[in-house]
Amino acid sequence: MNYKKIEALNLLLAEIELNIPFKDKTNPKVTTSDIGWQLDHSLKVFNAVSEWTIKSNPKDYKREFNFWRTILFPLKYIPRGKAKAPKFVLPPQIITSEDLHVQLQTAKNHISTLKKLPKAAYFKHFIFGKLSKKQTLHFLQMHTNHHLKIVRDILKT
Repeated sequence: MNYKKIEALNLLLAEIELNIPFKDKTNPKVTTSDIGWQLDHSLKVFNAVSEWTIKSNPKDYKREFNFWRTILFPLKYIPRGKAKAPKFVLPPQIITSEDLHVQLQTAKNHISTLKKLPKAAYFKHFIFGKLSKKQTLHFLQMHTNHHLKIVRDILKT
């Protein structure tokens, strides 16, 4: 049932929560965005992917080869600055702690729902193609960790 992936996601969400007080911190040597942007985007993606997966029809899932997934998923790595986020997961101009907490609670609730979904529940990613439930959980882990690495780098200074 992917218990390890679920636990890893819970730990990443806990790290997001710990970093909310630093939402306004920046480091131009790392990125032009602040920590709030990284957290908000991570949560927007987490929730959008979760909702898509929850609403998916498992009968429509068919495993397909995907070059980029084959390369990047085993590495658990998303390169920085190579992909542009879709507009619907871009953070607003003003990011509040309250909004981050609301999104965080939604993400925690989604984890409970994702656990119960069938294996063939899926998410269709614009680069990685159709991802099974297991692959979707893996993607959420990779993506959230990618942005938390940026947060950690911002905080190093």
